[in-house]
Amino acid sequence: MFTGIIETMGEVRHIEKEGGNVHFTLSSSISHELKIDQSVAHNGACLTVVSMAGDTYTVTAIDETLSKTNLSDLEVGHFVNLERCTQIGSRLDGHIVQGHVDQTGLCTRVEKLDGSWKYHFKYQPDPQHVTVEKGSVCINGVSLTVVDSSQNTFSVAIIPYTHEHTTFRHLKEGHRVNLEFDIIGKYVARLLGDRVAKS
Repeated sequence: MFTGIIETMGEVRHIEKEGGNVHFTLSSSISHELKIDQSVAHNGACLTVVSMAGDTYTVTAIDETLSKTNLSDLEVGHFVNLERCTQIGSRLDGHIVQGHVDQTGLCTRVEKLDGSWKYHFKYQPDPQHVTVEKGSVCINGVSLTVVDSSQNTFSVAIIPYTHEHTTFRHLKEGHRVNLEFDIIGKYVARLLGDRVAKS
């Protein structure tokens, strides 16, 4: 489990394809603290550390992960948001994030405001993928509060700290992002859908 509070960014140093899998080698300020078999969220997608060498570590994404996330868009030199799993007994500063990306969304507009940024997104319709104003959503692993919400679109506001310390500073109109919708909202949507189907 994760919280959506990004620890640092990692830089993609090497990409190797092997069958349907892709091995990503990254460097980061927390590389020396990682261990093999450890779970780390990369742009919100939970991946397992499979090897380490010097200041780099490697994770493997299988075809299922690549097809549902924006990890297939990564190139050498790109940056990703990193978060290690939550420690039991620590404060939950963001919201409950599983590290299971529901789908990718598209950034449709970036507004530079007076001291903040507003990012607009759209995504494919799905009865279980909903947003509500002031609810939570996870974008590229970042726990955020929804500002505006309508049918298959929503927006979030980014403060300067988040803009500086996550990949939001690189995000532009037309870029794909990983979306994980609020787990409580998904359960409610599923239960309501089942109830309607049975009536």
